[in-house]
Amino acid sequence: MAKYIVQGGKPLFGEVEISGAKNAAVAIIPAALLVDGVCRIENIPQISDVTLCLRILEELGANIRSINRHTVEIDARHIHSTRTSYELARKIRASYYLIGALLGRFGQAEVAMPGGCNFGVRPIDQHVKGFATLGAKVVVEGGFIHASAETGRLHGANIYLDVVSVGATMNIMMAAVMAEGNTIIENAAKEPHIVDLANFLNSMGANIRGAGTDTIKIRGVDHLTGGSYAIIPDQIEAGTYMAAVAATGGQVLVKNIIPKHMDCITAKLQECGVEVEEREDTLLVRRTGKLQKANVKTLPYPGFPTDMQPQITAVLCLAEGTSLVTESVWNSRYQYVDELKRMGAHIQVDDKTAVVEGVDHLTGAPIQACDLRAGAAMVIAALAAQGQSEISCVQYIERGYEDIVEKLRALGADIRSVEDPCEGAELEAHIS
Repeated sequence: MAKYIVQGGKPLFGEVEISGAKNAAVAIIPAALLVDGVCRIENIPQISDVTLCLRILEELGANIRSINRHTVEIDARHIHSTRTSYELARKIRASYYLIGALLGRFGQAEVAMPGGCNFGVRPIDQHVKGFATLGAKVVVEGGFIHASAETGRLHGANIYLDVVSVGATMNIMMAAVMAEGNTIIENAAKEPHIVDLANFLNSMGANIRGAGTDTIKIRGVDHLTGGSYAIIPDQIEAGTYMAAVAATGGQVLVKNIIPKHMDCITAKLQECGVEVEEREDTLLVRRTGKLQKANVKTLPYPGFPTDMQPQITAVLCLAEGTSLVTESVWNSRYQYVDELKRMGAHIQVDDKTAVVEGVDHLTGAPIQACDLRAGAAMVIAALAAQGQSEISCVQYIERGYEDIVEKLRALGADIRSVEDPCEGAELEAHIS
């Protein structure tokens, strides 16, 4: 196990290259199971969630060939099982995408209940509703989700999602691409990674229209063939580095992005007094003056993303005045607040709203990452704080951020990763 040692108080300067989108990659890799041919997927981020996805596919019988650090070829023509490893699938939330992919291709799937970050109840009832409407029987038994097409092949249907769900939208899309007839998903989520998944599937021979709107129309096809596809840049990784500049001060050129995807984050940081200059595929982010208070409410895209809520809260801890942060997407996403309080932050949480009273400075302290995005917030707070911080449980951070220590060091941050024998011993004792 590792931990990060951060000596804070240094502004960031330089350039940072954004990796492929984690939330797209963990859906597109399972979607390769739908393809009767070889998929070449480029711009894959080097993160632990991606490594787990690829290992699960290999255990199912897919042939995985690494071309370079960010490109793999996946050949799923010889899949020999539709039952995932319990140990692997339970480590990652995105394992539920295997249900839609396996069900769509083979008419059956047995996938262990997903794991990943624990920041509240994240039900899959909308996924199950969609599969059932497409003609599948879904039961949970022995820690596994069992899904099977009652007639051997799914059939197209009209599906209205009761709540806007990114995961359900993507999962149902995968299940429906080879269903017999037409499928319409209404009240669909619109996030960039949904469009990316649709574009990937279409490049392999699917017929999906309307991704990025609230109505997605899918005409079922008999099979998908191979091809090449490059994953979009990571909106949340880019936003995290932008937030880090906001908290520490300095000037950073954020490279390899789609500026349109960043509008919701850019607008809020500008409200806080951060200068953001948009270019073709980069953003120049600069903060020299005092941070200003702002009110933030998370919403489905194109609103402010829930995956940026902890990071913006860390920034607002240092803003002048009192800010309100309202979480409208997930419950219980404020578990990290106590860690910020250890550093001198003034935050009070009332149900889904955090009242953040800005302070002059934060102070380094021993803190821990309690989930992926909360971990990113800990890094931001530690970079801005006076003194040294030790961040434990960094395995959560490495689920979604490629080379975060190296990228920050290149910007002038004093951060290093060291082995944490105490944490490893505690984990070993817990397992045994």
